[in-house]
Amino acid sequence: MKKSGLLCAALVVASIGLVSCSSGVHVGTPPSGLTERVMAAQSASSPAALAGLVIIDGQLDTLARGEVVTGGSPSYMVVSPSRATLLAFDSLANKVDVVNTKTEALAGSIPLAGATISMAIPNDTVAYAAVPDAPFNGAPQGGVVVMNLTAGVITATIGVPNAQMVVANPSGTQLLVFSGDNITGSVTVVSPLLLNTGVPVTATVTGFDYPVNAVFSADGSTAYILNCGPECGSASASASVQTLDMASLAVGAQLPVDGATIGFLNGSTLWVAGTPTASASNPTPNNACTGETTAATTCGRLDTVDVSSMTVTGSAVITDGYHDRIDLGLGGQLFIGSHACTNEGNVNNPQGEVRGCLSIFNAVNGTVVIPPDNGDVTGLQSFTTRYVEYVAEGGNLRVYNTTTDMLEAPNEYISDGTIVITGVILDAKAVDFF
Repeated sequence: MKKSGLLCAALVVASIGLVSCSSGVHVGTPPSGLTERVMAAQSASSPAALAGLVIIDGQLDTLARGEVVTGGSPSYMVVSPSRATLLAFDSLANKVDVVNTKTEALAGSIPLAGATISMAIPNDTVAYAAVPDAPFNGAPQGGVVVMNLTAGVITATIGVPNAQMVVANPSGTQLLVFSGDNITGSVTVVSPLLLNTGVPVTATVTGFDYPVNAVFSADGSTAYILNCGPECGSASASASVQTLDMASLAVGAQLPVDGATIGFLNGSTLWVAGTPTASASNPTPNNACTGETTAATTCGRLDTVDVSSMTVTGSAVITDGYHDRIDLGLGGQLFIGSHACTNEGNVNNPQGEVRGCLSIFNAVNGTVVIPPDNGDVTGLQSFTTRYVEYVAEGGNLRVYNTTTDMLEAPNEYISDGTIVITGVILDAKAVDFF
C-alpha cells in the first residue's frame, strides 16, 4: 500500500469530521517501525489494560508490537488533515484522548461534561466536540466544546441546546451545528474566528425539516443539509436534501429523498442514505425489501443525487437502521453502515440467512451486496491504492476485498477476513500518507 485514507477525489465532511487529502509526508520512522499504519480503537472493560489504540500494518493487516495506551473505552475517532494528531473519545470516562501519531503516544486527555458522537478537527491545534449535556450558564444544556489540543484544555463552550452533531467546512472557518430532536428545523452557524468577540454564533438558519447532518462542497461554498424528516419524527412525507449557501445563508428548496441521515459527495454526485419511515403525511413509505431475498421486513435506501441539477437519479435497497457511517473504497465501492438494524441469522452459526448493518453499493453498475455479518457498523476506512476496506462491525475488524465485495481471502496473515484483536473494535483510522 502506497497511500491510505479517504479517496482524494471525494471530499466529504460529515459526523466523522474534517478529512483532507493534501500531500502530507511522513517524516522519520515511528516507534512501531511502520510507516503504513492504521489505528484501531480497542475497548476492553476487563482487563482494562487491554484497552487502547492497536497499531496495524496497513500493508499486511497484521498487528504491530505495542499500542497507544488510552482510556478504557476508546470508540469514535477523528484524524487531523496532517494526520499528525488523532482524537479518540473514551465513552467510559467521557474524555477525549489526544494522540501524537508521530510518537505513537498519548499527548493528553481532555474531559468533557458528557458524551459526544461528533467531533471536528480542522488542524493539529484545535478541535470541536458536540456535547448534548454540556452545561451553559443557566441556559438549556448543550454546546460545542472548543478544545486547545496543544494545551490539552477546553477554551470555550459555544451554547447550542442539545448539540448533537458538528460539521466543519474544509478550511475550518465555519461550523454547522445540529441539535438532537430538532423540532424547530434550524441549523446553527458558528464562526470560530469570532470566538474572541464572545459572539461566535453568526446565525440560526431555519426552514429545514429535522436536519441532522451536512456535507460540504469541496470549496466550502455550499452545504448540503440532510433533513432526516419522518425517520426522526417529522410529520412530513419524506426526508429531503437542501442547499445552504454559506456566504448568504440562503436556503434552497427541499429535494425529497427516501432517507437522509448520512451522505457522501463525489464530484457532482451526492449519495444519501436513510431508512424511509411512516409519517402522518405518508403512512406507506418506500421501505420494502424489494429485490432482496431476506427475512427482514424493512429496508433502507441509498439515493443518488446530481447536485448540479439537484435531482434524484437513482435509488437502491440497502439494510435498515440509522445510517451514520459511509465511505468510498477504491474501485467505486460505497460502504454504508448503520446501527440498530435488522440482524438475521448468526455469523457464528451460519444456517440460512446472515445479515447485519453493512451494505456495499457498486457505484459503477448500481448493484448492492449485503455481506453475511451481524452487528452495528461503527467504523469504516478505505485506502487509495489498495483494494480493501476496513470495517468495524459487531465489535470485529473485518477486511473486505473491494473487487469481490467479500472478506479478504485467507492468506498467511488472516484466516477469515478478520484481524484478530482482543476486545471490542469500534473504529479504525489510517494515520499515514504514503
